[in-house]
Amino acid sequence: MSLQDELIADSRRYLMDTYARYPVALVKGQGMRVVDAEGREYLDFMAGVAVNNLGHCHPRVVVALQKQAQRLLHVSNFFHIEPQIRLAKLLVEHSFADRVFFCNSGAEANEAAIKLARKYGRTHRGPRCHEIITAEGAFHGRTLATLTATGNPRVKEGFEPLLPGFRAVPYNDLPALASAISEATCAVMLEPIQGEAGVIVPDPGYLAGVRELCDRHGLLLILDEVQTGMGRTGRLFAYEHAGIVPDIVTLAKGLGGGVPIGACLATERVAAVFGPGSHASTFGGNPLACAAGVAALEALLEDGILLENCRRVGAYFMRGLQALKQKHPVVQGVRGMGLLLALVLATDAKPVVEACLERGFLVNATAERVLRFMPPLVVLEQEVDRLLEVLDRALAELPAPEQAAP
Repeated sequence: MSLQDELIADSRRYLMDTYARYPVALVKGQGMRVVDAEGREYLDFMAGVAVNNLGHCHPRVVVALQKQAQRLLHVSNFFHIEPQIRLAKLLVEHSFADRVFFCNSGAEANEAAIKLARKYGRTHRGPRCHEIITAEGAFHGRTLATLTATGNPRVKEGFEPLLPGFRAVPYNDLPALASAISEATCAVMLEPIQGEAGVIVPDPGYLAGVRELCDRHGLLLILDEVQTGMGRTGRLFAYEHAGIVPDIVTLAKGLGGGVPIGACLATERVAAVFGPGSHASTFGGNPLACAAGVAALEALLEDGILLENCRRVGAYFMRGLQALKQKHPVVQGVRGMGLLLALVLATDAKPVVEACLERGFLVNATAERVLRFMPPLVVLEQEVDRLLEVLDRALAELPAPEQAAP
């Protein structure tokens, strides 16, 4: 039995069966490339689901981790923590926010945002003000609160009863959102781009319209930028494209350069309702994760090179995907922004994912018929070209649709 076969067998034997894993055990990575236990190389167009924004094992992140591991791994938040303070300062100086709360994941960041919004509503508008409007198709996490906020009924099955206080409306539909607002509403919680739903980009003006509705009714606007933040769309935050200022933003994924960390950012006015004891996280903002976050954010901001690469290569990638749409009737649409892109198919996307894997490329299928691409922001045009060639062959192997899927 090979090492890879042994690892896969042990994984199936000892781990809970909560993931539909590819038959590959990855053991090493650098930049765009990862290597499995048999020594086979792959180009990674998933980036750990938009986590490895700088690529695998970016030198600045690795060195920062090594240095911090020799100094201090963990202390309680009862003390001031140097790397945590440095990362918070960087985030505040380059965003709308005045205050930051650190945690360990996107779901935890969204939990913090939900608690903050409820506390704010009750403090400023009374005890009935607790409801949060979310969007159908949204994905905000797997905890009970974030699962309730998530707009996909399939991921909720078997976990009822869920937490009350959420109301979902169609995404990209301002009249529907406006009609859902009541005296109990304290906030609106949205993704600037719905990633898990298939990379759904709202119409121009939608987020600005949501901001105006929130201002008119005294509601908080929470933007879940767990997937879109940290340069993924070509700007540091996706809300910048809409020209708006949110009240709360949640981050994770790319924030730590591959290390687990989450953050809830807020304005001073909103953050003020959190006092000592109102929220906490034992490992949140620990020295090791924050040292990685500082290194990753500094690398992302330095000279704007990575953000410019994201915009340039993202546009190049988009043109290539649009060419595939023109060539293959099975492709129904191309969506996305920066290096969060998607091909919408008329059929199940899994055969294309498998074909790419066989040819040495890691891609992702979401919403059943959508191929989602989230490569590291260091990806080059020639690497995109190689994937496009593989996609061209894989799409040609799919049966032509008899009619457009609904």
